[in-house]
Order: sequence, then structure tokens, then C-alpha cells
Amino acid sequence: MSGTLVLVRHGQSEWNKLNLFTGWKDPDLTEQGVEEAIEAGKTLGERGMKFDVAFTSELIRAQRTCQFILDGVGQADLQTIRHEAINERDYGDLAGLNKDDARAKWGEDQVHIWRRSYATPPPGETGESLRDTGARVWPYYIREILPRVLRGETVLVAAHGNSLRSLVMVLDGLSKEDITGLNLGTGIPMIYKLKADSTVASKEVLGDDSNAH
Repeated sequence: MSGTLVLVRHGQSEWNKLNLFTGWKDPDLTEQGVEEAIEAGKTLGERGMKFDVAFTSELIRAQRTCQFILDGVGQADLQTIRHEAINERDYGDLAGLNKDDARAKWGEDQVHIWRRSYATPPPGETGESLRDTGARVWPYYIREILPRVLRGETVLVAAHGNSLRSLVMVLDGLSKEDITGLNLGTGIPMIYKLKADSTVASKEVLGDDSNAH
């Protein structure tokens, strides 16, 4: 009696638009981001998707995306659980910096490593690598989210590019090398059907037929 897990990265944020490292900073959605979130809800609603519970982070861009999706499927008042465990990775000293300025200062290769590598954190005491991010995302997923999916529920998780990358890495069986090339689009739902042993039975990325399998 396996269920369905729907993962959605938040719509475009104000800092995405400005090309800034965001992390745990809390900018809101842009108009485009609102449209992306509304479209995600509309697309899921047209498929007849209904959720039993929603999870989101402590950051407004994910929370508003979650609410727009729930509005779109006709479940505006659905129970929604917020937790910082699925916040975006902490970008440390890079937070708030322009990505192009960072490349000019530290070099293209170094900034790419900080952004995409598995184990190298950005500078600063609080900076998290993808591995560090997964170290808080996965226990929360296993303890709070997965049991509900395995009971046959349909669960929405509206979160962030890197907190979701850390989940997708394991769900899709990606290597440390594979994950460096993975970038999740804003407002694009990923629908996972899980087997009873918690492994993936099927995955569909809405709006991207090349990733359906």
C-alpha cells in the first residue's frame, strides 16, 4: 500500500531574479514565482491530485509556493507542517552575494564547486555542503514524511533546490558525480510513486517529459 510523494521547488524568489545566493535568507516570491506556483497547483489539480498532508520549510518562498499549490488543488486548508529541517542549504558567507561577483572574486571553478559539489561547503562557519544539508533533511524525511507515504498517503513537500536535491540524490540513486549536474527547476512538480520498501516505483517530472520514467 505505497503512496505518492510530490516534491516541488519553490517558485522564483526575488533573490533568484537578482542572481544572489539565498540560503536561509528569506526573500519572497517574484511575480513570476507566484505564477509558477499557481501553475504547479493548476497542473496538479487538472490531474485530480489530492493530498493528505503538506510539508514545507520555515522560509516564506516555500510556504507561499505550498499554499498556492494547495489552493490550486482545492485544498486551501490542508494540514501543513513547517520545519527548518527542509530549509535551503545555508550558503554561509556567500548568502546575499551576487553569483557573478563571487565568480569574479573566487573563480568560476571554485564557485561551481561550492554550488554543486557533494561535500565541499561554501566559506563561513555556517556554510553547508549538499552532504551537510542531507544530514538534516534525510532524518526528517525518514521520521516524518516517509511513514505517511508508506501508509498510502499522498504527500506534498514544497521546499528548496538543495534540500530537494539531497532527497532526489538518494531516491534516484545518483552518485556524487551525477548530483553535480542536477538543477531543479522552480515550480516544477516531481511525482514519485514509492514501493512498500520505500524505493521508487516510478517518477514523473511534470512539464519535462524527458525525465519521466
